[in-house]
Amino acid sequence: MKLVVGLGNPGSEYAGTRHNIGFEVVERLAAKLGWLGKPEQFKSQSRQKFDGLTLDGLVARTTGGDEKVLLLEPMTYMNVSGKSVQAAMAFYQLAPSDIMIVLDDLALPTGRLRLRAGGSSGGHNGLKDIEQSLGTQQYPRLRIGIDPKPAFIPQRDYVLQKFEAEQRKRVDPAVDRACGAIVTWIDKGIETAMSLFNAVEE
Repeated sequence: MKLVVGLGNPGSEYAGTRHNIGFEVVERLAAKLGWLGKPEQFKSQSRQKFDGLTLDGLVARTTGGDEKVLLLEPMTYMNVSGKSVQAAMAFYQLAPSDIMIVLDDLALPTGRLRLRAGGSSGGHNGLKDIEQSLGTQQYPRLRIGIDPKPAFIPQRDYVLQKFEAEQRKRVDPAVDRACGAIVTWIDKGIETAMSLFNAVEE
């Protein structure tokens, strides 16, 4: 089984914000693969137990093809995403290499993708908590650029704002490319996905 985790914050006030691009990707992926009619049909697993661990997330599952896949949106808020990821991994007995974390990245231009097999959090609070929960930095992650913040805007305010119109024009196709990168990772592995999707997009 593969576990794809989109990072973000729960609640309608955060929908469409830069920090929630991970949610957008897993919802687009579910729709593209025909698992769901609408993103809200993700099933809530909050308060349900996985071997004594509370998942606290929205999940979609598939058993089609050779690989079972679980899509997860942690409902714990970004800074404590590790709790939900750890619960799902423990229940399904997954290795760190079986998970893909999808997140925003301030260091990349809007719409740029960067896949890695492991590495540091780069200051991202969601990744920091996942690393602490799992005890390792060695798990795949897919970063999606949201542009560096302007000097006059605090980082927290910038990531919790919605994309500007010009940024959104680049975000929508990037979300589609991100879905392709995830499917490639599932089917062919991280090295192939990196070679195909880490190139600079025109």
